[in-house]
Amino acid sequence: MRRAFLLVRRRAISSIPVLLIVIVGAFLLLEAAPGDAVDAYLLSIGGGDPALVQSLRESYGLDQSVAARLWLYVTALLRLDLGWSVIFDRPVLDIILERLPNTLWLMGSATALAFGLGSLLGIVAGARPGSSADRTLSIGSLALYAVPNFWLGLVLSVVFAVQLRWFPTSGIETIASGKQGLARAFDIAWHLVLPVASLAFVYLALFLRMMRAGMAEAWRQDYVLAARAKGLARRRIVLRHVARNALLPLVTMLGLQAATMLGGSVVIENVFAIPGFGRLAQEAVAGRDAPLLTGIIVVSAVLVVLVNLLVDIAYALLDPRVGASDAAA
Repeated sequence: MRRAFLLVRRRAISSIPVLLIVIVGAFLLLEAAPGDAVDAYLLSIGGGDPALVQSLRESYGLDQSVAARLWLYVTALLRLDLGWSVIFDRPVLDIILERLPNTLWLMGSATALAFGLGSLLGIVAGARPGSSADRTLSIGSLALYAVPNFWLGLVLSVVFAVQLRWFPTSGIETIASGKQGLARAFDIAWHLVLPVASLAFVYLALFLRMMRAGMAEAWRQDYVLAARAKGLARRRIVLRHVARNALLPLVTMLGLQAATMLGGSVVIENVFAIPGFGRLAQEAVAGRDAPLLTGIIVVSAVLVVLVNLLVDIAYALLDPRVGASDAAA
């Protein structure tokens, strides 16, 4: 446990420069974009006199230099102040905290489904390389991996929501249903079936193929040959020796795919009209709300860093060699 703690501490310290680069880069890129929230607001109301424009820019701090506003933004972040949303006229942190749970539910459920089922099917395919099950799962995973998740979401919505009417077409829960407790949880889960399936199936194919490839490599290792020579049962060899070692690259890939999974959830949220980060980012871009969009990017970067920290903990628990140098020091 101490080894995992030391590893996480080292990873957390090294993540600070990464977050700073993301913050500064996002701020400067948005500043370089033409127009701002005041321009979008004036366009929506049909224009305004110079006095109104100057007043709005002063109230939102847009009359200061880029360097001054960047310094104020970074120092405000240290107080967990993400700024003020222009289009919502509310603190950015409050808006993000309202939408974040919906994205986390979608992203977390899809990740669990893709990793769990993909690993299981990969074990089935890699247990007997060259078998009919292996060929069927390999071909199926390759076809599934080639399908864009937004197209898959549209197809699932048309078939299972519009034609068969088994699932809701959009939203995160039934509006004004008044449900509480388990009834509300079941309603949210029912709304998430199609979005989670749309997001998870593509990554499920990736994890399946990686697990199958890892097991195919593990079958040729000396420790597996020694276990087979001892006469151990095939099931024990598969689960205790082959699958366990083939699982390590999947854990690494889970951390690397965190950002991609978050980006995919943004697309799926727009397909199924889920009020999460995806729709919030779209509204921020349409309204040229730089503080809100910057806050979304910063929180997304923090989420990716946290996922990678959890992956490092899991990796250290699965492989005793990871972090051994930190513990020895």
